[in-house]
Amino acid sequence: MDVSDIQELYRYNQWANDRVFEVVSGLTSHEFTRDLGSSFPSVRDTLIHIVWAEWVWLQRWKGSSPQRMFDATEFPHLNTLKARWVELKVEQRAFLGTVTDERLRVVVAYVNLQGQTWQYPLWREMYHVVNHSSYHRGQLTTMLRQLKAAPVTTDFLVYHDELESGPA
Repeated sequence: MDVSDIQELYRYNQWANDRVFEVVSGLTSHEFTRDLGSSFPSVRDTLIHIVWAEWVWLQRWKGSSPQRMFDATEFPHLNTLKARWVELKVEQRAFLGTVTDERLRVVVAYVNLQGQTWQYPLWREMYHVVNHSSYHRGQLTTMLRQLKAAPVTTDFLVYHDELESGPA
């Protein structure tokens, strides 16, 4: 895994998250917060988890280990969460601009929320984050179907098809 691979993964990941935010914007407030009995109860809570996880990993790569999760009350509406996502994208892009092939191989230690210390090469942690977000976007697809809303495709190959076909 080299820096160009990681940068491509993060461009894809941001595209996929953006697509989910777009489709979720069509939900009512009730649908957005409705308990659907998933790993995280609602569409909102699942999106909060995705954004929080991407944020916490970024902080770890910058040398700190935050010990709190985002509180759902911080994001009463989709717009507040989307604004946080937009800020995070800027932070991620800035960080990606500092990553080199050598840095990807550096082992990054962090302390998780249970107080345990873990360590992996940076590239593996970064790959994990994209995989983690993909997993939860899949849960959002099911939740949207439960709400009778049309989910959006976030497949990696669809991302590339759109890139290669250019603007519509």
